[in-house]
Amino acid sequence: MDKTVPDLAAAVTGIEDGMHLMIGGFGGAGAPIELIHALIDQFRATGSPNKLTVINNNAGNGRIGIAAMIDAGMVEKMICSFPRSADPRAFTEKYLVGKIGLELVPQGTLAERIRAGGAGIPAFYTPTGFGTDLALGKPVAEFEGRSYVQERWLKADVALIKAELADTMGNLTYRKAARNFSPLMATAAALTIVQASRIVAPGEIDPEQVVTPGIFVDRIVKVADPRQEEALMRAGVAYV
Repeated sequence: MDKTVPDLAAAVTGIEDGMHLMIGGFGGAGAPIELIHALIDQFRATGSPNKLTVINNNAGNGRIGIAAMIDAGMVEKMICSFPRSADPRAFTEKYLVGKIGLELVPQGTLAERIRAGGAGIPAFYTPTGFGTDLALGKPVAEFEGRSYVQERWLKADVALIKAELADTMGNLTYRKAARNFSPLMATAAALTIVQASRIVAPGEIDPEQVVTPGIFVDRIVKVADPRQEEALMRAGVAYV
């Protein structure tokens, strides 16, 4: 099955108001900038999607990528580990005036909640966060003399991720640290949309090198020369 689509606009069609959206990336590493900006273009043209819940490691930098989504007013809530990173002004400005919500999740717990969502595990226990405000209101249980906090799975309507190499059936590989949360997110979303630097025919990727199997991927668009978040920030780019 050929899962390629002709352009970025086609890739992001069907994302609706109020959806939960997972976006790959660890800061700029693996951030699908072109997909995010295509989604912003759609919002500016149609007013949708709006009131999104975005799940990512951080809450964006500068005025590009996720930060640009926040600037545009598309994001109702962030679920992340680091809302304040290199240049968190977009999130900070909205948060201080009550225009965006925040669910703060420890980084390892965030990864495990996403993994659990993909694996069909509704809840698990972790010692991380016990005794802190992050555990307030959550069930606590004791195992072998140690207290653990119950955390719930995270699932999404859509995942936007960036791959280095894909075949037309959706099998993916990633470039080094750009892999980060993306393989987990691909399993935990109902619709997974991928931008890939190269797309090849089935069989051209060694099966032993496949990180994300194509069964978890729904759409692929080629972005041969993807932009890097940090480079855009150094250049002073603002996607406004």
